Amino acid sequence: MPKIHAATVALLLGMTASAYAGTLERACRASDRTEVDPALCRCIQHVADGMLSPPEQRRAARFFADPHLSQELRQSDRPGDERFWERYKTFGAAAAARCVRQV
Repeated sequence: MPKIHAATVALLLGMTASAYAGTLERACRASDRTEVDPALCRCIQHVADGMLSPPEQRRAARFFADPHLSQELRQSDRPGDERFWERYKTFGAAAAARCVRQV
């Protein structure tokens, strides 16, 4: 049986972890913010998995690349946008309460 080097295992595990990262975790890790921390991104994804549907997560992930989109959404008068904004605010508060303490 061939020997597998520790560096190869670490590389494969890292690739696997990023391949299975959720929508918000990937967006968080790809953001250009200086405070990006993989543990924080994982925590945010974990909270999102319990509170937001997959389409809602995809919609929220766009805020990492373009924060102005959240402002536009917040000011929208469309009922669907208002419902999503309320769910997103609730998610944001839960993620802040849970994830900021952990990191």
